[in-house]
Amino acid sequence: METSQSNDPCTTETLSTVLSPTARNDACDLVTVPARQGLEAVDILRRGAGETVGPVLHDGGCDTLGFVVPAGTAACWDVPGSTCTETNGRGLRLHPEAAAEDSGWLLPPGEADLATDPVVLRRALGEAARLIEAADNCR
Repeated sequence: METSQSNDPCTTETLSTVLSPTARNDACDLVTVPARQGLEAVDILRRGAGETVGPVLHDGGCDTLGFVVPAGTAACWDVPGSTCTETNGRGLRLHPEAAAEDSGWLLPPGEADLATDPVVLRRALGEAARLIEAADNCR
């Protein structure tokens, strides 16, 4: 697997333990972000009118969240502070029961949409970063 905007090597390895090879029609990439920003983005996405969020994995050990996005997203992912792991055309299927120790699904497959729209996720992550920065500057 290759990543873009890599900032924490344990993120991709740990979160990818819940993914396994399968058919092309189940293909997905994985965007990982710091947990604080990711949780804020999930809130933003869930409050948005008509905006949906796909499965999200919380990796407690590295303090990150992983958003499932459509395959091909990593090729143009450039959001600072995040990582996007691509599948290189080898489709991936989610295994809800395969979360690594000290990890778990925040929004498990089956209870969420198939994948989060990367355009919507990019917007939510930007808004989350601005909210966090504003909150930190008020201290």
